[in-house]
Amino acid sequence: MRERTLPTTEAGPSDAEPLAPAPGRTRTNDPQRTQADILAVARREFAEKGLAGARVDLIAEATRTSKRMIYYYFASKEGLYLAVLEDSYRRMREIEGQLQLANLDPLQALRELVAFTVDYQLSHPDFIRLVMTENIHRAEYLAKSDAIGSLNIPAIMGLRDVLERGAASGVLRAGLDPVQLHMSISALSVFNVANRHTFGLIFKIDFDDPTEVAKRRAHVVEMIERFARAD
Repeated sequence: MRERTLPTTEAGPSDAEPLAPAPGRTRTNDPQRTQADILAVARREFAEKGLAGARVDLIAEATRTSKRMIYYYFASKEGLYLAVLEDSYRRMREIEGQLQLANLDPLQALRELVAFTVDYQLSHPDFIRLVMTENIHRAEYLAKSDAIGSLNIPAIMGLRDVLERGAASGVLRAGLDPVQLHMSISALSVFNVANRHTFGLIFKIDFDDPTEVAKRRAHVVEMIERFARAD
């Protein structure tokens, strides 16, 4: 992973000494594993506290490394934050790619994609919090990413293929915009995480109840399917 030259809001590595190792963790000489550990802990830290509130020294302590090492890999706190954002999008797209939508009937492929999105967002609330944080920053840091565009192009291309195959076979409406539809699927799925506490309190819905989760998933799938179907 190349170093990033983003502005730093915390003291640089020259001002940071290694912290005492966290109990129960062992040091590794595997750089990839070290970076993966740092990203996993940083994801939780940034999701919970945002960019301003996250502490690199706590991330270092939890990963049995030092701020010096984190800055070596990621250049700055903002560099680490951006790496977490990129890694989070990459993980979602990699799992989404395993759906192999091209091998499914267009209508079934659409159902699978919508159901996956609902389930993934609900089971990865940290991802939603990270995206919400970056929206608060008006995508200032994501705009510095060289990878974010290429990470998300396959999602649109895959949906475009489903829509074109569906239109050609007569089961889906012709002329549907894959970006607009992707946006709608995302909006319906994100709501279940972003508004779960307020909406759940007001309307007495337990978003952890498997029955409620299945009901919500089925509702969203049906909404998108009814909108996209040719009939």
